[in-house]
Amino acid sequence: MVRILHTADWHLGKIVNGVHMTDDQSYVIEQFFQIIEDYKPDLIINAGDIYDRAIPPKEAVDLLDQTLTRLMTDFKIPTLMISGNHDSPDRLHFGSQLFRDHQLYIQSKFVLPIEPITIYDRFGPVHFYLIPYFEPADVQKYYPDEEITTHQIAMESVIQSIKESLNPNERHVCVAHAFLAGGMSSDSEDRLSMIGGSPYIEVSLFKDFNYVALGHLHQPQKISSDHIQYSGSLLKYSFSEANQTKSMTIIELDDQGEISLERIPLKPKHDLRVLTDYFDQLLNGPEYEASEDYLHIQLLDDGQILDPITQLRKKFPNILRLEKITKQSARGLNELERMKQRQKRSELELFEDFYFELTDQRLTEKRKQMLQSVINQINQKEREQ
Repeated sequence: MVRILHTADWHLGKIVNGVHMTDDQSYVIEQFFQIIEDYKPDLIINAGDIYDRAIPPKEAVDLLDQTLTRLMTDFKIPTLMISGNHDSPDRLHFGSQLFRDHQLYIQSKFVLPIEPITIYDRFGPVHFYLIPYFEPADVQKYYPDEEITTHQIAMESVIQSIKESLNPNERHVCVAHAFLAGGMSSDSEDRLSMIGGSPYIEVSLFKDFNYVALGHLHQPQKISSDHIQYSGSLLKYSFSEANQTKSMTIIELDDQGEISLERIPLKPKHDLRVLTDYFDQLLNGPEYEASEDYLHIQLLDDGQILDPITQLRKKFPNILRLEKITKQSARGLNELERMKQRQKRSELELFEDFYFELTDQRLTEKRKQMLQSVINQINQKEREQ
């Protein structure tokens, strides 16, 4: 029996509505170590988006340094990490060869073939295949005679290269950072590139693995079956996640390759919540206790209120957003919904809309391909910074 602790999407260095989250992240990472103490996993997986941006702030780098040092010196548990779309592969790669001597395996750069990390229990080997986030162009380099333009086609090629050496009598775990079709997304996740119109990957590609440990989507969830899981993010990073319970996942893999799992809830230092009510009720109602949680307050009052934010902050000091929800604001709400829909569109789709508004003509397929190539180059340069 192999016991695995699966986590992902820490986003160290994250800023939410102007608030630096490093102190909140440190608070939850202490719970991560308590989970290790309580459950004693044989192996730890972090499935990408370690940092929130390619050039993380010093405080985020220090927090990761302290965390990994403590893992390697105090616990000595094999730990597998991959890069996500927010990480700089080059920066996360620093020191990775040295860390392997301490059982910290960081796969931040995409290379083929993918050589598994293998650990053993009394029943034999368990092979772990680390697939960091990649763009289709990264895979295209290995298949010059094929046309690889989408995440789906690229992942098909990657998984096929792994399957060629899979022994069906042994156990296999895939670690990846990707957007699987059917997954529920949140506002705090950056869109992946949408070459060919879709960033999604079909879940059927992963049917030959005993467990698939995923990163990218911030809500803990299974995709299609229990053996394909997103562990979710370390904290709530947008108000669209207010109703989610963040957790880490404990997986037990038996000798037959069957899994059982348990989600271990995480308690934030400051919860991220939405309160919707009338001003006087929020201020004086017994159901609303004073709180230092991060709040989005929606007021239902029709009339004018003199300086509501100052009065409310005496009771709720960490209000991050305040808005009025009234009948007259229906048009504004519709506009907000349209804006959210625009945010879900790719750069290419947004430019197509802009071009059509200016010229009353649609982009040709050739121009789309040229524009997408430019967008890919810009995105790649941003990730390499």
